[in-house]
Amino acid sequence: MHGDSGEGRLRTEADEPGWEVDPDDDWGVAVVATVGRQLKLRREAVGMRAADFGVAVGYGEDMVYKIEGGKRIPQPEYLDRADEVLGAGGLLSAMKEDVKKVRYPKKVRELGHMEARAAEIQAYVCHSISGLLQTAAHARVAFESRQPPYSEDEVERMVAARLARQSIFERRPAPSLSFVLEEAPLRRPLGGTMVWRQQLERLLEVSRLRNVTLQVMPTLCEVHPGLDGKIELLKFEDGTTVGRADGAFNGRPVSDPRQLRILELRYGTIRAQALPPRESTAFIEQLLGET
Repeated sequence: MHGDSGEGRLRTEADEPGWEVDPDDDWGVAVVATVGRQLKLRREAVGMRAADFGVAVGYGEDMVYKIEGGKRIPQPEYLDRADEVLGAGGLLSAMKEDVKKVRYPKKVRELGHMEARAAEIQAYVCHSISGLLQTAAHARVAFESRQPPYSEDEVERMVAARLARQSIFERRPAPSLSFVLEEAPLRRPLGGTMVWRQQLERLLEVSRLRNVTLQVMPTLCEVHPGLDGKIELLKFEDGTTVGRADGAFNGRPVSDPRQLRILELRYGTIRAQALPPRESTAFIEQLLGET
């Protein structure tokens, strides 16, 4: 039976941590409520009791009610199995795309939406490697290291969201991308030698793209305007810009020209103090040779 643990036990909330609906995510709440309503209407239309439907799809009756009531996000497999059991002809399976987006945390979804529209992205990251540049293995280890620890399901959810943002590299026309990374995180063998090597190779691969400028800030540069943390500037085709910095304006996104000038000045100074692109690439190649 699909969804079983292997012993005939029906899935409960304990089997799927992290699939609760964020009550502050209005769009997510609306999507999950709509999907749940459609599932319930279809089940009632064929005259199937919730308990019997749960057995058919491998879930407990309580979980069926919570999904239909918009309290839980259904897994893609749940929708596929429901479509089959209820003879929906693909209508329920088709809702997987909307549900997939809801699975990503609201903040990540909003950031990904803005990045997907930006004509130019400028990013400085202080304590880690930019999420837009991370391999799946690197991202997974980074999330698994957080305290208090995330559940395995939450880790996979966040890794998927991070990788989804990287679709910007496949956009046409390609956006202009500028990254400045600190030397120290590049030297940290996060996840072990193999994961570390793969991450360095990924940075070299991205640095060769014609629309990407990748620079390294050497640790020997004692002081620069990015010591407070991350700075990101997103510029759009209509001439507008949105920026955010950990050490400015309480970390909130800003679009006021006076505030943006401050962020642009900081980022421009950071770029000027970092190694030039060619030297940065040579530095990463040297690191890779030392691993």
